[in-house]
Amino acid sequence: MRWAPALIALAASLAGCGLDVQSPDLFLLTRTGQGVKLTMLVSDGGTISCNGRSPQRLTDPLLLQARDLANSLDGDAKAKLRIAPPPNSVFNYRIKLQNGTISFPDTATAGGRFPALARAELFAVQAAQQACGLSG
Repeated sequence: MRWAPALIALAASLAGCGLDVQSPDLFLLTRTGQGVKLTMLVSDGGTISCNGRSPQRLTDPLLLQARDLANSLDGDAKAKLRIAPPPNSVFNYRIKLQNGTISFPDTATAGGRFPALARAELFAVQAAQQACGLSG
């Protein structure tokens, strides 16, 4: 019982600190090539930072897409997938995930060979427009 006041005081002080626990990042996507460079840092907590701007909230559908994308690309990240860009590519993508980094050109998704990469391209356009207010 002698410890009760000390424990209550400790609990109160911790509650008052507002422990700022941040969610981990899902991935960092960089798109280069013709046009404006795009960078997106996507957090599992539901935020996205585009081109170094302050974080914005992702809509629930975009957050679910981002989480699914991170899971889908994990195997490629572990394998360090690198696809060289051919001369006719417009954009090159680099996605850094917890388990590694992948890089690929926009032409890699032709013919349906890499559906997860196609979803990454689509996510980049949708998130840039909807969450970041960019042209995509």
